[in-house]
Amino acid sequence: MATYSGSCHCGRVRFEVQVELDHVRVCDCSICRRRGALIHRVLDSDFKLLTPLENLSRYKFHTRQATDYFCPNCGILPFRRPRTAPNLWAVNVRCLDGVDLDAIPVKRVHGSRLP
Repeated sequence: MATYSGSCHCGRVRFEVQVELDHVRVCDCSICRRRGALIHRVLDSDFKLLTPLENLSRYKFHTRQATDYFCPNCGILPFRRPRTAPNLWAVNVRCLDGVDLDAIPVKRVHGSRLP
């Protein structure tokens, strides 16, 4: 596992994550299609938030079980708590420094099929 630093576009939201980037997830639900995030899920123990969570904006939709966290300044979503795994962090790999996105296999998931 490697440690990566991550941030939103403006740098107000900062975090670190320990992860083996063996894949990213691309979801076809309505919000993920529009967002274009490349997601990798990690345990709480592998995620370190360097910005107080209360400094981020939150968004909940549909069943209101997932929580999307984003920077109130630049609007970037660096991570979220997914509906289907609320005990994990879903990190937007596009927000990690030093990652070769073309070298990571893509796993397609079908969030559009969830009730």
